[in-house]
Amino acid sequence: MSSTTAAQPVVLEQQSPAGDPRWVRPAFIGLLLVTAVLYLWDLSASGWANQFYSAAVQAGSKSWEAMFYGSSDAANFITVDKPPASLWVMDVSARIFGVNSWSILAPQALEGVATVAVVYAAVRRRFSAQAGLIAGAVLALTPVAALMFRFNNPDALLALLLTLAGYAVLRAQEQAQTRWLVLAGACVGLAFLTKTLQAFLILPALGATYLAFAPTGMWRRIRQVLVALVVMVVSGGWWVAVVQLTPPAYRPYIGGSQHNSFLELTFGYNGFGRLDGSETGSVGGGGGGAGGSTGMWGSTGLTRLFGSDMGGQIAWLLPAALLLLVAGLWLTWRLPRVDSRRAAFVLWGLALVATFLTFSLMKGIFHPYYNVALAPYIAILVGMGAGLLWEHRRTWFASVTLAVVTGVTAVLSYTLLERSSDWYPWLRYAVLIGGMLAALGLIVVGQLPDGVARPLAALGLVAVLAGPAAYTLQTVGTAHSGSLPSAGPAVAAGFGGGGGFGGGAGGGRGGGGFPGGGQAGATGGQGGPQAGGTGGFPGGGTAPGGTAGGRTGAGTGGGTGGGFGGGAGGAGGVGTLLNGSDPGTAITALLKADASKYTWAAAAIGSQNAAGYQLATGDPVMALGGFNGTDAAPSLSQFEQYVRSGRIHYFIGGGTGANGSSGSSDTSQISTWVAAHYASSTVDGVTVYDLTKAKTTTTS
Repeated sequence: MSSTTAAQPVVLEQQSPAGDPRWVRPAFIGLLLVTAVLYLWDLSASGWANQFYSAAVQAGSKSWEAMFYGSSDAANFITVDKPPASLWVMDVSARIFGVNSWSILAPQALEGVATVAVVYAAVRRRFSAQAGLIAGAVLALTPVAALMFRFNNPDALLALLLTLAGYAVLRAQEQAQTRWLVLAGACVGLAFLTKTLQAFLILPALGATYLAFAPTGMWRRIRQVLVALVVMVVSGGWWVAVVQLTPPAYRPYIGGSQHNSFLELTFGYNGFGRLDGSETGSVGGGGGGAGGSTGMWGSTGLTRLFGSDMGGQIAWLLPAALLLLVAGLWLTWRLPRVDSRRAAFVLWGLALVATFLTFSLMKGIFHPYYNVALAPYIAILVGMGAGLLWEHRRTWFASVTLAVVTGVTAVLSYTLLERSSDWYPWLRYAVLIGGMLAALGLIVVGQLPDGVARPLAALGLVAVLAGPAAYTLQTVGTAHSGSLPSAGPAVAAGFGGGGGFGGGAGGGRGGGGFPGGGQAGATGGQGGPQAGGTGGFPGGGTAPGGTAGGRTGAGTGGGTGGGFGGGAGGAGGVGTLLNGSDPGTAITALLKADASKYTWAAAAIGSQNAAGYQLATGDPVMALGGFNGTDAAPSLSQFEQYVRSGRIHYFIGGGTGANGSSGSSDTSQISTWVAAHYASSTVDGVTVYDLTKAKTTTTS
């Protein structure tokens, strides 16, 4: 290999796990055990995590119908705003072990361990065991991965399924095996039932790779891909067909839609509306315009994922992955068409680029934790690229590329760590010095004996992983709750656009609840708990019922209360758009009394607000207007009918409402009607209306 030059890529022999040294299997098992400890450690500290989904799990543990539809409550009034596949996994666990923090969050952690295993297997099959271990370690130590594999959002299962789909297509590519393509199609279909159209971002990579590189005739390749597409449609479409064909009167309302349609939810609020910012029912509408302008959901453009709210989540090894992708394609571009190593670089490279561009340019709702979808692709490309270049380290192309990748990553790590200037300030200097020393040595690594080269490579690996590892450990040691969890310590603004994500107690970082806020953890930002911030609405202003700085009030009368993006619960435990309610003992006891006589113990505006009361009482609580409080469910006339027929006992004042959001304003009308007709009392600081008593006013 020593005669190889950058201008003359070599033919590569496919590696085989057979005959591995004795240390390989223990090392792999050790990687999985360390990952399991990392993801399971003190898992219950986050409590219910995202109460929105925890309430749906509780509902599914009591009602098979609620489990099937992904309903927010066991009485099946409204569903969550995603399809239910991720809930099914947690529902099964909750039915076996009971409804608690561990039964809900442990399946997510195990999905993370499984994803690390698949990443290792995908790299090890074509490269060295060391390359596979590097890839697995990179994923396990990616901050946003540690966050989401310890949380109950759908993104954990989505990451596992899409990684499995990529692995299956590459197995199919080796010998043109249809059964592996069928598995890939099933995985993408289930991924669609996890998070709808985001699952399809990997489809171009899967299809193009197999059609280009499978070792069989073109027409057979096309037929095989069509079979896989049919499997994908069936595995992802059967549930959609059942929901769409069931009359609305016999199923719950589809949360997140304005017309009770899952297809509308899929292609609108959760689909193309995310790309152009036109989601009906979203808080305030869409995001920034073209050309990197800043909108409600942060700055768009190619530097978006390096910004203050995103960089520490995912960007650590993103440039390294892209550089190693180019190097891997360069070293394999002259190989035979069916070469599996080149196919692997193409598949994972296309998946990374497609997802990166979508996340960078989309103008609609975009949260930092979405970046977990990139984590397996980055890890695999880093593992494959590092392994391939190490094999060719005696060529100048490989050694210089290794040096550049190490140096660039060290500088980026220093930059990201500098944003948390008071958080272990020595670490950024150690990373920079160690990384630059390793980079200088790697330039001539091909001329060094193995006894020197290997420790030098180890130094470089430690330097590039130290930053994300530190962020990951901080994330594991921090409780996270609400709708916008964020990994790592508080950060100051940086290049790529700032934003104040993650605000509120338990959000993982102090600071604003929406992009466009001030420096997280410093000036509070929009919706954050710090003094001096502005209200919780995107674009500024004080939310109804809230106060400056995102601190929420209890709400008065029947009106909407609580700022969007404030701390965990407002005064008296009223929930906000992003954080669930925190009921006191008195109001919990009140709601539980005689709850069995009613279909819903209470009704509350917004799913997060309703979720806290439902989890506290164990009884169904109707989430008026769905997640944002702006779904057209129920209408005022429908709500009046529910009340007159004695199906709802209490109405809880406060919570999120229609103000500041697109979509229906029915919840505002319901609030006004309730306040005008029914008796109210104040319990644990919360205004509660007894829907069985005519209007009087008492205070207890």
